[in-house]
Amino acid sequence: MDFYVILGLEQGATESEIKRAYRRLARRYHPDINPGDRTAEARFRQILEAYETLIDPERRSKYDAGSPMGGGGQRRTTGFEGFDFSGRGADAAATFGDLFAEVFTSRGEQGPAEERGADLHHNLALSFEEAFNGTQRTVTVTRRETCRTCEGTGVTRVSTGACLVCQGAGSVRTVRGHMVFTRSCPGCGGSGQQRPRACEPCAGAGQVTRAEAVHVRIPAGIAEGERVRVPGKGNAGLRGGEAGDLYITVQVASHPLYRREGDDLFMTVPIAIHEAALGARIDVPTPDGGAKVRVPPGTQSGQRFRLRERGASSTRDGRRGDLVVEVKLVLPKLLDERSKELLREFGRINGENVRESFGE
Repeated sequence: MDFYVILGLEQGATESEIKRAYRRLARRYHPDINPGDRTAEARFRQILEAYETLIDPERRSKYDAGSPMGGGGQRRTTGFEGFDFSGRGADAAATFGDLFAEVFTSRGEQGPAEERGADLHHNLALSFEEAFNGTQRTVTVTRRETCRTCEGTGVTRVSTGACLVCQGAGSVRTVRGHMVFTRSCPGCGGSGQQRPRACEPCAGAGQVTRAEAVHVRIPAGIAEGERVRVPGKGNAGLRGGEAGDLYITVQVASHPLYRREGDDLFMTVPIAIHEAALGARIDVPTPDGGAKVRVPPGTQSGQRFRLRERGASSTRDGRRGDLVVEVKLVLPKLLDERSKELLREFGRINGENVRESFGE
């Protein structure tokens, strides 16, 4: 009896071709579709035996090698066993879909896949100086960790003794109609032994919630709203999955002198009327210390001067921005007649109309 011929397949047929052939023939020869037809029943037995052999890589390999496929091999713990016409325990309402849904569901059972832990988010307030220069901070994070008692398995020890559901067999039999199926025992998962006990510290979850102090390095030049990623400090993964990450979003306090735009810093410096008119070298504070700015003669209020690489460091490439100094003309307080007379004389000598083109 050639199993390939029974299913109408070539010897090199793929798994999907074997399944399609089986479904097609089962719909034609299944006993529920052909009640009382002994020929269809016998034919279905052959179809099922061929399918059971060819769908299993190990059994198929032995079959292709010419090994006998008698009952001496290892018995499958899940699948179709045969027919039972005794009527004992029969489920008259069973349908074709009910019968085979159970078989294929059991065959396709796999443990849940590993799952990555969730990312966590935390806000951190920084002073302007801390953000400009960089710093080390410690934050307390409440996160899910792998239980140290059970190492994430959810169980602490295995109870001894045979499973009470299957009496140690590891499988249970189900009768549907006149067909008998065997599947893994739901009580022990096919092991034949009593299930392990749940871990008490984590209540079987495999994880516990703990508060942890996490040390975070804040890079120099970090700006308002930027994030620092701390790998592996999110929630622990499930079933061996990797842990999530911790994301720290910074909030930077404002500064009384400096205003940041990108990596550049801006500041306003007051100058006297004689400094603006005659020119001067003025001292300005910078985050790195004092610096000199040359104000040329005739400088107007609002004019800007740029100090290269005196701004904030970029968190991307480390390059520094500039410090932009804007001058603001401050008039003197006229406290005596001598100062007023000098200004009147200055006005007579420089009597140009500064509003001549204003509003045109």
